[in-house]
Amino acid sequence: MRQTQASRRIAELREQLARHDYAYYVLAAPVISDRDYDRLFEELKAIEAEFPDLVTPDSPTQRVGGQPLEGFSQVAHAVPMLSIDNTYNEGELREFDARVVKGLGGEKYAYMIDPKVDGVAISLRYESGRLVRAATRGDGRTGDDITQNARTIRAIPLRLRTETGSLFGGLPDVVEVRGEVYWPRKAFDKFNAERETRGEPVFANPRNATAGTLKLLDSRIVGQRRLAFVAHGFGQVEPLEVHTQHELFDCFRQWGIPVSPFMLRVANIEEVIAQIHVWEQKRHELDYATDGLVVKVDRFDQRDALGTTSRSPRWCIAYKFEAERARTRLLSVRFQVGKLGTITPVANLEPVLLAGTTVKSASLHNFDQVERLGVRIGDMVYVEKAGEIIPQVVDVDAAARGDDIEEIEPPRRCPECAGPTVRDEGGVFLRCVNPSCPAQLKERLRYFCGRDQMDIEGVGTALAEQLVDSGLVHEFADLYRLKDRRDELIALERMGAKSADNLLAAIEASRQRPLARLLAALNIQRVGVSTAALLAGQFGTMNALMDADVERLQEVEGIGPEVAASIHAFLHSPAGRKVIARLEEAGVNMTEPKREAVAGPQLFVGMTVVVTGTLERCGRKEAQDLIVALGGKAAGSVSGKTSFVVAGADPGSKLDKARELGVEVIDEAEFLRRAGR
Repeated sequence: MRQTQASRRIAELREQLARHDYAYYVLAAPVISDRDYDRLFEELKAIEAEFPDLVTPDSPTQRVGGQPLEGFSQVAHAVPMLSIDNTYNEGELREFDARVVKGLGGEKYAYMIDPKVDGVAISLRYESGRLVRAATRGDGRTGDDITQNARTIRAIPLRLRTETGSLFGGLPDVVEVRGEVYWPRKAFDKFNAERETRGEPVFANPRNATAGTLKLLDSRIVGQRRLAFVAHGFGQVEPLEVHTQHELFDCFRQWGIPVSPFMLRVANIEEVIAQIHVWEQKRHELDYATDGLVVKVDRFDQRDALGTTSRSPRWCIAYKFEAERARTRLLSVRFQVGKLGTITPVANLEPVLLAGTTVKSASLHNFDQVERLGVRIGDMVYVEKAGEIIPQVVDVDAAARGDDIEEIEPPRRCPECAGPTVRDEGGVFLRCVNPSCPAQLKERLRYFCGRDQMDIEGVGTALAEQLVDSGLVHEFADLYRLKDRRDELIALERMGAKSADNLLAAIEASRQRPLARLLAALNIQRVGVSTAALLAGQFGTMNALMDADVERLQEVEGIGPEVAASIHAFLHSPAGRKVIARLEEAGVNMTEPKREAVAGPQLFVGMTVVVTGTLERCGRKEAQDLIVALGGKAAGSVSGKTSFVVAGADPGSKLDKARELGVEVIDEAEFLRRAGR
């Protein structure tokens, strides 16, 4: 084939593949099979390999980068990605509408409504029709540059389509598309089933798995996971030649950008409420999780007139559905042993459909909760999903109780090692106190390898059990000796050479994690990610930390007497010293890099802030990172030195401690306002 012929055929194939992507992802009406699509793709790939000078960055073959990234750089959003206020009842929705009416002075208006996708918010920037950048939401003003990973998602066009008949005269110079990356249910379930077959840990839910996937450094892995994208908003568009969202999103469709087919324009708030009633029933038919509807004023000039607060627009709101509840029978209770020996009762249930999935078990949290609920084996119970993710027993149908019920007795011996159990002094937890309990080692090992600790990908529940049961791992440091036992590692069930080498590479990379990660990974009682960061930032090295007495530890803002005593006890116990010495011998880093000064307003300078409970608009770690970025200290416990506490849902004992000490308590909305978000 001559170069001119190759150039012509390449153009034809790219146009065909773009057309088929448009039909599949935008129109949801594919016209060829996946196999035929792959044949076209392979033909294009072969021709480009023969004529490499004809390869361009927007070719479908260039979606996946060759080399893994070393990390993610930060990029600023041209237009901030603000949060959206939530409402949970029709009354609050009508109050929002009344504010819109007042703000527009009685001018006629319409709303756009759309199911809220439970995914990961990103921004796509196109210049002259080409994708030049993709970024996560981050703190709303800056996010991580994930361009290389976003390019692997076939629903995201690398180049916008140009067609006659667009409301624009042509493509704008700049188009910023805001939307959600999500993992379609069918693809997610298939992926999890494959991992389970290989004996690998399965992902808990599509949303968290999507967030983790987008932060992988190897885009080839991202490309294998079949993520999807749907647009729901926009940032910078220059020139902007339309006047409403429904007109702009018609253009998005023509340009090849996936837009929700369920987006609807309605005339008033009563039509919005009517659609809410429809979607409360229909939401589980979607191929993604949704917990509500987003309501937006359609006209852009009216949005400008209504304006925004420091953290959210006044022209939109999200209506959140109530948590779905199901009724089923509690068949039995099993006891799980955690990394610190905590024994948690888990209800085994008659399978019941809840929030689109079949639930067979649910948390009972602790034995005090069992007593509060008055629940018995054989009872009919009500189950909800906390945050649409974790099933939990929330109530008992006492009127339906029969004679064939059985008390739930706390175990006197550990269900895993038969060691003795004790209840925390003044606490609610039952613990196994056998330090050699294999169940604890498996959980500690899984936690040690977690994303917020040493970040060793692939070590989930199944592999941790195999590593311990096979005798390959008796302590954390044994992980770093596995390279000398590669053949035994490969021999594990469903492991194989490639998986073993990937695991060994991840373990090797973890040697250089900063001290804060290591401290968080050591399973020191009362020391989580934020407390570990405080310790590492204050002392800098493991040796300096080990030299500190209890009084010196309490000088660190956010660390009280109980936490200080727990830290000191671990670091000076024979077991703790042995763990640290063995890890140091294995070449694990024992220092914390000096933190560079962060540019920008230092709104929390001199403040110590504690975050507790579940936040709606940002994760707890994101909130803690924001506190540090604004000059404050994110503490893990409440003391007299705490400036204020940010309390989300289910805040637990930290809220009680704050009230006892008279420490100010604020909600997430007030926290974001103070943070300028």
